[in-house]
Amino acid sequence: MGGIGIDHVSKVFPGDVLAVDDVDLSIAEGEFMVLVGPSGCGKSTLLRVIAGLEAVSAGAIRIGDRDVTQLAPRSRDVAMVFQNYALYPHMRVWDNLAFALRLRRTPKPVMRERVGDVAGVLGLTDLVDRKPGALSGGQRQRVAIGRAMVREPQAYLMDEPLSNLDAKLRVGMRAELARLHDRLGVTTVYVTHDQVEAMTLGDRVAVLRDGRIQQCDTPERLFDAPANLFVAAFMGSPPMNLVPATVASGRVRFAGVELALNGGTAVPDGEVIAGIRPTDLAPAAPGADAAPRLRGTLEVVERLGAESHLIFPIDAPRLSGEAAAAADEATSESDATVLADDQRVRFCARVERRHAVAHGDDVEFEIRSEALHLFDPRTGAALR
Repeated sequence: MGGIGIDHVSKVFPGDVLAVDDVDLSIAEGEFMVLVGPSGCGKSTLLRVIAGLEAVSAGAIRIGDRDVTQLAPRSRDVAMVFQNYALYPHMRVWDNLAFALRLRRTPKPVMRERVGDVAGVLGLTDLVDRKPGALSGGQRQRVAIGRAMVREPQAYLMDEPLSNLDAKLRVGMRAELARLHDRLGVTTVYVTHDQVEAMTLGDRVAVLRDGRIQQCDTPERLFDAPANLFVAAFMGSPPMNLVPATVASGRVRFAGVELALNGGTAVPDGEVIAGIRPTDLAPAAPGADAAPRLRGTLEVVERLGAESHLIFPIDAPRLSGEAAAAADEATSESDATVLADDQRVRFCARVERRHAVAHGDDVEFEIRSEALHLFDPRTGAALR
C-alpha cells in the first residue's frame, strides 16, 4: 500500500475552463481523506485525475512510490466506487464481485476465497445469488464497495457513493464505511458535497472552492479555526452566523453589541466580518448581565426533537460584495427574503429542547468574545 501525492496539479477543459487549479496535497498511507465543496468546485474532477480518467494539464500524481501521471487507469492500482453503483444488472452479486478478478485471470480457488471473504465482511453472504434488481439501495452500494475491495488495491477512490440513498440509510452506510476503513486501513479518497458526511468520515478534510483547496485539516480544526470566510460558512450545520462589524481599540461592535477582544493575534481597527456559531449563542439567564447580549424577535422556530433552531433578525445589514458571494456559495443560499425590503441579517441559534419558545417571542443570547470569529471583508481571510 502507499499514500497519494498530488503535486501542483491543474486541469483545464476545452474553452479554458479551469476545473482544478494548482492543487498540492499529500495523502498519507491508510488515511481517509475527504474532498468536499459545493457543486462545480472541482472535487470530482480531481478524483478522476487521480484515477487516470482525466489527464492532467499540469503537475504530477504519485501513488505509493510510483509516478502514475502518464499511466492508464488500469495500471494505477486503484479502485473506484461510483455514485450510481455501476453494477452489471444481468449478473449475480457473486459474479459482480468476481468480475475484476476474472479479468485478471485470478486462479479460481483464490477468487472464491477473496469473494467469500468480502461478502462476509459486507454482510452479502446470503445475497450472492441475487441480481442487482432484487437488492435495496444500501445492498447495491455494498456490492459496489465489495467489487472494489476484492481487488486489494493501493487506494480506494469514492465519488459521492451515498448520495443516492435516503437519509436514514445514508447515516447507516456512513457508519459502515467508517468501520470498514478502520478494519482495512487502505488509503481512501472520498468526494462529497455533504459537509456532515465529511466531518464524520474524514481523518482530514480538504475544502475546495473554484478548483483550489481553501483549507485542509482535521474536522475539528476546520470547525474551530476556519482559514477563511468560505470555510467558516461551509463547515457546520446550521452554518455560521455572519455580520458586518467594526473593530476599534481592541473592541468589536455589531448590532448594538460590544465585546472586548481576548488576547492573542492583534486585529487592526476598521471594518471586519464577525462570525459566531449557532451553538455558541447561549440563551441569557434571567437577571444575569455579565456577558454582552444579542436581542431579537423570533421569526422561525424549527423544532427538531432534542433541539430547536431559532431564527431571528438583528439590527445589522446583510453582507455585500465578495464576502456575500463567498457566504452564499458556501451555504447555497440566495438573496431572496420573505420581505424584499428587509435587509437585516438573520441569525440562527441552536438550543436544547428545554428552552420553551415560540414565534414572536423576544429572545436574548449571551455572546462570549472567545467564540467570535473575525474575517477580513476584502479577502475573507481569518483575522485571528
